Amino acid sequence: MLKAQEMMALFNLAIEDYHIKDHVDQEMKNPFPMDSLQEMLYQKNWIDTVQWHLEDIIRDPAIKPEKALEIKRRIDASNQDRTDMVEQVDDAILSLYTDVQVQSFARLNTESPGWAIDRLSILALKIYHMNIEAQRDDVAPELLAKNQHKLSVLKVQEEDLCTAIDQLLDDLATGKRIAKVYRQMKMYNDPELNPVLYQNK
Repeated sequence: MLKAQEMMALFNLAIEDYHIKDHVDQEMKNPFPMDSLQEMLYQKNWIDTVQWHLEDIIRDPAIKPEKALEIKRRIDASNQDRTDMVEQVDDAILSLYTDVQVQSFARLNTESPGWAIDRLSILALKIYHMNIEAQRDDVAPELLAKNQHKLSVLKVQEEDLCTAIDQLLDDLATGKRIAKVYRQMKMYNDPELNPVLYQNK
């Protein structure tokens, strides 16, 4: 099983690969074997990275309404892809622990491993972009200092979240913690559950 810092390295690789061209429509070239956990994590972060930049684009004050609507729908689709990828990651990870004898004192965890790893993927993006802001030479010293402080806080969060994920996975492997995957069952994209969609069929 990968350690959280190894997952972080995969996320950083995907982020660096994306920024070679830095374009939301570029093709992803996943370097890892199909259906491996590494391949899933790389793809997961690529989705997050593209969405990060779509979120930037839609906040352009000069964006035309029709373009904003197009980007909003892309973001909605991306959110669904992100959720689907988290559930694939959960299935892959939790399948490793199906034969583990759960201890009598084991407690439920508030989130599945996949959603904790999702937070780590987003954190990798925050650190990447805050690092850029913390090195700018075109801003006031006060803003630069503020950005550098934010970067240091994000680095502490990275260390803590990596530790927490490793502890969770270790506890799952030894039966000290229980993890369940509750499917997100998002309704807004579902033509059978969103009234705006099914009433207009």
